[in-house]
Amino acid sequence: MDKNYKLDITYDGTNYHGWQEQKSNELTIQNVMQKAVYAATQKKVILTASGRTDAGVHALCQVASMQLDTGIPADKLHYAINAYLPEDIRVLKAEIVKDDFNARFSSKRKTYIYNIYNSRILNPFYNKYALQVGAELDIELMQKNASLLIGEHDFTSFYKTVQGIEKNPVRTIYNSKFIKNHDLITYEITGNGFLYNMVRIIVGTLVKIGIGQEEKDIISIMNLKNRIYAGPTAKPHGLFLKNVKYD
Repeated sequence: MDKNYKLDITYDGTNYHGWQEQKSNELTIQNVMQKAVYAATQKKVILTASGRTDAGVHALCQVASMQLDTGIPADKLHYAINAYLPEDIRVLKAEIVKDDFNARFSSKRKTYIYNIYNSRILNPFYNKYALQVGAELDIELMQKNASLLIGEHDFTSFYKTVQGIEKNPVRTIYNSKFIKNHDLITYEITGNGFLYNMVRIIVGTLVKIGIGQEEKDIISIMNLKNRIYAGPTAKPHGLFLKNVKYD
């Protein structure tokens, strides 16, 4: 009899075309994970993730759910699946949860972090996981603008629309801050949900403000409700899904 499983998954998204399985047969995290579950259990499953991370985006802890009938104990299942996964994907934990749990629709809060390496000299250890910005950044000004995002807002200016798909642009942000550790600057944002490319566009806008190329503050840009007024979409390699919270 099928049981409902919750999986905590971590991955380096560098070599993958995002989470979601593609009709074009691009290599994705979901595709690799489902093949590994089949190899471990001889059962075909469909994994539902908390959200579809884009190509090149990483996860410290992505959450997925699946229906599975297996004799492998839940506390051993992640070891069985990991045996068939490449080194850049790992299941951290597997557990049986209530039947009504859905990794996507049951989530209440998500936290993303974005790494910025603020130096004119490239650092080979951060190169794959942080956006290099050579110009000096005004972190105090960036933090002031980041704090303005806290609360419920219309984020029309900060997401990429997909033709034929209408989205409610209103989201609630609970935390928006910068953490500086020498030349490594990490932006952390927590919300009840995020739109397509939303975090990366927010980061691109805050960086533009931080280097003095943007005269408007982030609330003024938000109130214009038009993507053309926000900054560029920051590259995916600096973005990590940090965690997902449930009731």
